Amino acid sequence: MSKKIVCTNKKAFHDYSIESTIEAGVVLTGPEVKSLRAGRANLRDSYAAIEKDEVWLYNFHISPYTHATNIQADPLRTRKLLLNRREIKKLTGKVKEKGFALIPTKTYFIPNGKVKIELALARGKKQYDKRADLKKKQTDREIEREYRKR
Repeated sequence: MSKKIVCTNKKAFHDYSIESTIEAGVVLTGPEVKSLRAGRANLRDSYAAIEKDEVWLYNFHISPYTHATNIQADPLRTRKLLLNRREIKKLTGKVKEKGFALIPTKTYFIPNGKVKIELALARGKKQYDKRADLKKKQTDREIEREYRKR
């Protein structure tokens, strides 16, 4: 099953430690889907929240489609995410724990043409955790470089 990835949230992997991920559908309008097909989306600073047993996505920027004839929607409007009731209940319990957040990490098209978002149940990193991860990444790169030289 091949996915056409539209955009990823690299900042999420730097700022959060990812505990688990879940796939969710998104309610979009026609011009928004066309804009996504053109790759004109940005997940940076976006997040999801649970309100009244529904999951909503905030700050997901989809640029307006230039060739649309109808009135354009707000690029940063809140969008509803489609999840099973059981999944929402499970996420609600986890989000109520201290430090957990719902962060979108990836947007992609599945083979039948539908847009999906990968949501991560994430815990925020402290500054020293970010530094430690960066240092570990650099040492792994140096070790890999030495192995390639041999």
